[in-house]
Amino acid sequence: MYFAAYASLLLALLFALGGAGAGVAQLWQERSDDLGWLEKAHLGVTLCLALASGILLSALVNCDFSLDYVASYTDRALSLFYRVTAFWAGQAGSLLFWALMVALCGALFQFSSAYRGLSAQTRLWYWIFFLSIMAFFALLLSAWSNPFVRALPAPPDGRGLNPLLQNPGMIIHPPLLFLGYGGFVIPGCLALAQAMHRAGGEDSWLLVARPFTLTGWLFLTAGIALGAWWAYMELGWGGYWAWDPVENASIIPWLLGTAALHTGLIETRRGKLRRVNIFLMALTTVSAFFATYLVRGDVVNSVHAFGAGGVGPALLIFVLAALAMVTAVSARGDGTGGPLAALESREGFIVMTAWLLLALSLIILVATLWPVISALWSARPQGLDARFYNGVCLPLFTTLTGLLAVCPWLHWQGGVRHWKKLAVTAAAFGLALAVFWCFGVNRALPLMAASLSVTCLVSLALHAGEKAVRSWRPSLAALLVHTGLALIALGIAFSGPYTTALETVLDKGESVEVGPYTVTLKELYEGRDGRGTHIFLEAELTLSRGGRELGTVSPRRRIFDKFGGQAFAEAATHPSPGTEFYATLLGLDSQQRAIVHLSSHPLVNWLWIGATIMTLAPLLGLTRRRRPASPAHPENAQKAPHTKKTRKGTSTPPAGPE
Repeated sequence: MYFAAYASLLLALLFALGGAGAGVAQLWQERSDDLGWLEKAHLGVTLCLALASGILLSALVNCDFSLDYVASYTDRALSLFYRVTAFWAGQAGSLLFWALMVALCGALFQFSSAYRGLSAQTRLWYWIFFLSIMAFFALLLSAWSNPFVRALPAPPDGRGLNPLLQNPGMIIHPPLLFLGYGGFVIPGCLALAQAMHRAGGEDSWLLVARPFTLTGWLFLTAGIALGAWWAYMELGWGGYWAWDPVENASIIPWLLGTAALHTGLIETRRGKLRRVNIFLMALTTVSAFFATYLVRGDVVNSVHAFGAGGVGPALLIFVLAALAMVTAVSARGDGTGGPLAALESREGFIVMTAWLLLALSLIILVATLWPVISALWSARPQGLDARFYNGVCLPLFTTLTGLLAVCPWLHWQGGVRHWKKLAVTAAAFGLALAVFWCFGVNRALPLMAASLSVTCLVSLALHAGEKAVRSWRPSLAALLVHTGLALIALGIAFSGPYTTALETVLDKGESVEVGPYTVTLKELYEGRDGRGTHIFLEAELTLSRGGRELGTVSPRRRIFDKFGGQAFAEAATHPSPGTEFYATLLGLDSQQRAIVHLSSHPLVNWLWIGATIMTLAPLLGLTRRRRPASPAHPENAQKAPHTKKTRKGTSTPPAGPE
């Protein structure tokens, strides 16, 4: 059976290479009348990857430890749910899952009406790019990261799943990232295809690939947010973003994809930045592979990284070659569209937003690779810590919030379109600044970030009152996304710098003050879990606030038999929309007293609320309706150069968020 699984990977490689080769042959012969073989080749790739995935899942479910991958990431005590999700716990399985997601996205696009509306030449170029990516996936899986290596003789039991991965957040987090990466492959390849073939009479790739762009972005957003929540709940340190290299690797594609969404709006509304959009969308796809290189290439040290696995050099070569190709192809795109408007216009603010996002991605990239870069001249290279990232990146993110607050009140060509609402927005900023200062928020960056977040929320609320925004779903979706972003910025402004934390020793009955909470150690428990996989130490803490008892929290310390006696923290929280309490049990001292890390985090839950809004809101923008013309804003009714009449006679609205 496992020979058949490996054979299916080889067959997927042959299908992908054969399809891409057939496409190149048709280009050489200057024809594009035989796309059926390319489409069938991709369906063959998809079926082969699905077959291999099914066999691996079956082995995981049935605890077949003759497969090294199953023995490495499962054991008999592991629940069925975690045995299934061990599919993407390791390097080989996660690469197979990612390849399958990309293949399924390609199959969905292949059967869509938007695909059938493309010219034959565009589809030909699209398949060449897409099948080349699938061939690279199949090459990785069949040559360097084969999930079907046998373990002979088969061990009686497996080594088990890393306890850090036995958490719902971490189980769902990787698939969401892979779905995000996979969604961006479609617009990336299609943008390059239209750059190579400028066909008249077909919709722009921005419109055709819109559902995949938005779903890719929302999955990537959800994956990053869920990863932050996992770090907050499972690692026991009380934070949610440590600027870890692997965290940074996932946010770089998000920043590039978000920049591409904003510059894409300028193209669909103003007919400008066409080459830039091709480059940014294709670069987003390439950056996903670079993120994989950081995680799997043994480039940097990280709590999340997979370590050395042999795929690093291949990934690096692919990323460099793809980057060179993307640069060359993007230069072929149509660069017409006229000069950009002045900075004091909506167009200018969107461009500044894109530039800030690109600057952030470059800063994070260089800082993440700094140990590698500094090794060129230093025998003892060192990485950059969170202080550097916070000092450089957070002011730029704060600036983005300010741009977002002002942008809705500007005309596309320049000038203020609604002075009264802009004045209310400015007044909201001044009032928020004064109120926060009076309540003791006197640090410059948190004060500015919090005030601009509130200002942004006020501005968006005023903007939501306009009928043209409420009646067109893409505009409403964008407004909600920006609302979620403002809530996240508000949560970060307080939860980071105004966290109260202490590490202390408590005996039974002793109490300590942590922020607004009084914490009392009620009891300590020791025991072994029902499955017999680990022993645990649990502290029962009683919480009160202002003399009123709130309940109990029970942080644990777990030591797993199969992980060398390594201890894992299981934090406990008392959720609150205001200040949340957080507790981690670190162990016992020589007198059998509990050593605990206790902290209070103001407004931390607004991060998860804002992230949820950002994740769900793009779903409103997937369906397209005719954009309503507003008498007050005639520029809103302007059509993009590629807008055409549909069969029903209604105009196709421009793609991209407002």
